Amino acid sequence: MPTSRLTQNPLKLTFGFTIICLLGCSVAIAQLKIAKLKYNGGGDWYANKTALPNLIKFCNKELGTSILAEEDVVEVGSPALFDYPYVYMTGHGNVVFSADEAANLRNYLIGGGFLHVDDNYGLDKFIRLELKKVFPESELVEIPFTHPVYHQKFDFPNGLPKVHEHDGKPPQGFGILYQGRLVLFYSYECDLGNGWEDQRIYNDPETKRQEALKMGANLISFCFTSN
Repeated sequence: MPTSRLTQNPLKLTFGFTIICLLGCSVAIAQLKIAKLKYNGGGDWYANKTALPNLIKFCNKELGTSILAEEDVVEVGSPALFDYPYVYMTGHGNVVFSADEAANLRNYLIGGGFLHVDDNYGLDKFIRLELKKVFPESELVEIPFTHPVYHQKFDFPNGLPKVHEHDGKPPQGFGILYQGRLVLFYSYECDLGNGWEDQRIYNDPETKRQEALKMGANLISFCFTSN
């Protein structure tokens, strides 16, 4: 795989994440942000516009985090990718990573970053191909229900909640592990992001929205404390 121009010391990234990942710390941490991933290929990377602000509000209340109220947008190949401990990716359609973008994303993930890919129905066949550019030596594997990602503040003994039906398949959480660390979590047949949206958008029952937000908070908590 081509070498990215962002081959700075990954310890810088990991060190920064360690500082900001102290949940419950009494010291205020300035400029703690999360981001949505902007990618090429024509897919609607911008979907779920109210999702992350709602998740941020929930996490700040329930986890005691100090995340800025609005997410940033970051491109796959941008040096700014390294500024965010958690990056969210969603959409319904096509995704294309260039060689440089794939290398940049790989460096981000192995250096301490965390990517949450959330299939918004239609992303699956595209994202699986593109992730092979990022980790050609690794496969997406189903994450067992015993994994800590399901057992942070909120307990999900049966894995991901089912927010929207789509094809009626059970929700599945896949991931990529690098040297034993979960660097990427892929929520499939679940629609977590839709569950985070304003209630008026999908008219989901509040119980479903709360399940989705709690699982999202688990992902944020895991990301902050596992690096």
